[in-house]
Amino acid sequence: MAELTQTSRTILLVDDEANITSALKRTLRRDGYHILIANSGAEGLELLASHEVGVIISDQRMPHMTGVDFLRKVKTLYPKTFRMVLSGYTELESVTSAINEGAIYKFLTKPWDDEQLRDNIREAFQRYEMEPENLRLAHELKLANDQLSLLNQHLEKQVADKTNEIVQNIQLLQISQEVLEHLPIAVIGIDDEAMIAISNRRADTLFQRYQGECLMGLLASDCLPESLIHRLKNSPVTQPDSSHDKLKLSGEVNMWVWTAPMGETSRSKGTIAVFLPFEVNDDGENFT
Repeated sequence: MAELTQTSRTILLVDDEANITSALKRTLRRDGYHILIANSGAEGLELLASHEVGVIISDQRMPHMTGVDFLRKVKTLYPKTFRMVLSGYTELESVTSAINEGAIYKFLTKPWDDEQLRDNIREAFQRYEMEPENLRLAHELKLANDQLSLLNQHLEKQVADKTNEIVQNIQLLQISQEVLEHLPIAVIGIDDEAMIAISNRRADTLFQRYQGECLMGLLASDCLPESLIHRLKNSPVTQPDSSHDKLKLSGEVNMWVWTAPMGETSRSKGTIAVFLPFEVNDDGENFT
């Protein structure tokens, strides 16, 4: 087989009458096409095997192989070509089925109008040349869709992982809150704006101004005794074995007080204070 050649805008004219192909060639030469001529369907198939052809014009009435039969074969072997049949109105019925099944792109009548013929061929080549671009765009679109799908899968996994992390953190927070509420000691957390951010039930009972008051969200200066506020400002960190950790509240309530800064393991800023009441009697100090 001859080596395939690839020429811009190659057209194949197939007709057993040389005067017809010559007339078509004269009409189309001015448009700059590379024109191939075959005198039969079999010869046309041979030329198609060695050339890249965009548009084919074939006469209908040819011996051995009609134009419709030839173009049906071409559709099977070279489906991207644009195939036109040249015939008279009286033969329209014989090519109708080929038109309906897509074997023929255009039906051109004899005698033809030169300008209409040239317009039809120009349009056919434009469509033919759009095919590779459409394939390229379709390929790029598929790649983009595949990448988007992978990105969506990655994002969905990230969202699922983050959701699981949040659920676990909420569960841990709920557990920590429950433990905090049942501690036998009072715990208060004061943020860097002097507002109470943490308070368990023991702390609420110890410092509340009225029955049922919750300390969270209140300013420390509104509900804590002045001596404690002063202590927190001037002694932010203490050790439980220091005598300075003792604090006497109103009445006969004496407290051990431990304080520590917040922010060592979190982004919170402020102070944590832990209180443990004790009584002083003849035997010494006893925790209550």
